Amino acid sequence: MTAQNIAPAPQDLAASSIITDECSVTDVVVAAMAGAENGRLRQIAEAFVRHMHAFAREVRLTEEEFDLGIEFLNSIGQASHDLHNEAILFSDAIGFSTLVCLLNNGQNGATETASALLGPFWRMNSPHTENGDSIVRSPTPGPALFAHCRVADPKGQPLAGVEVDVWQASPVGLYENQDANQCEMNLRGKFTTDQDGRFWFRSVKPAGYPVPTDGPVGDLLRAQKRHPYRPAHLHFLGFKPGYKTLITQVFVDDDGRLESDVVFGVTRHLIGNFRPGEGTPPAADVTGPWYRLDYEFVMEPGEAKLPKPPIK
Repeated sequence: MTAQNIAPAPQDLAASSIITDECSVTDVVVAAMAGAENGRLRQIAEAFVRHMHAFAREVRLTEEEFDLGIEFLNSIGQASHDLHNEAILFSDAIGFSTLVCLLNNGQNGATETASALLGPFWRMNSPHTENGDSIVRSPTPGPALFAHCRVADPKGQPLAGVEVDVWQASPVGLYENQDANQCEMNLRGKFTTDQDGRFWFRSVKPAGYPVPTDGPVGDLLRAQKRHPYRPAHLHFLGFKPGYKTLITQVFVDDDGRLESDVVFGVTRHLIGNFRPGEGTPPAADVTGPWYRLDYEFVMEPGEAKLPKPPIK
């Protein structure tokens, strides 16, 4: 009797990964992963496999389409580098980032709209900036903006000592790491709330901009006949021990693309009131139009942890 003709022992059959037909594949794969000691890993991996297999069955995925999908995933990795994260951009462009954000923020929907996706342009070490100072660090066109913000707990009590990162694109539609004409850390700053939970700063009114379209996400948007634009906004990240880290955006209320944000990041509570300035400007060097923004943020009790920066 040759080795090829030896039948497996009964115990080997029970743990066999031999596939009998397309219907058996999913259960065999799930069984093979069941030995993971981490229960959460088992739960996520099993659900992922079952949903991916169900997706392939639902659309009757062809081998050519499978190859194209693998090529697309590979190209996402190839397009990512220290200054750009294509994977985050892809997650944003299919609404997945916003979904995860809403699943994990707010209680009973009360404050869920006070948190929004991080986006692909946050940097960890923005410069500490005194309240009232400007985050405009190199010549930047656009109307002056004076922002006055407050951070409170869910009961409305002020939170002092919150570190608040602020960052935005310039009115030409580029973040400083994308634009050789902007100096390092232009339109970025880190503020600390005072005893009344307040922080305030000067900037320029943000403008809408297109997300990068020179990679696979751009190809996807073009194939779907979608525009690549985000409505104008400011980014904020609030950090204080004992409170859940707040990651959010405040959108300019007169932007025409509020209802068609390419990354689905706009919720009603995140639309700010950017009021045209009246009377004497807050700074003597302001000679043209200027704007004021007043906005209050709410931070929930919880674990304080910073996200991994998508870029350096």
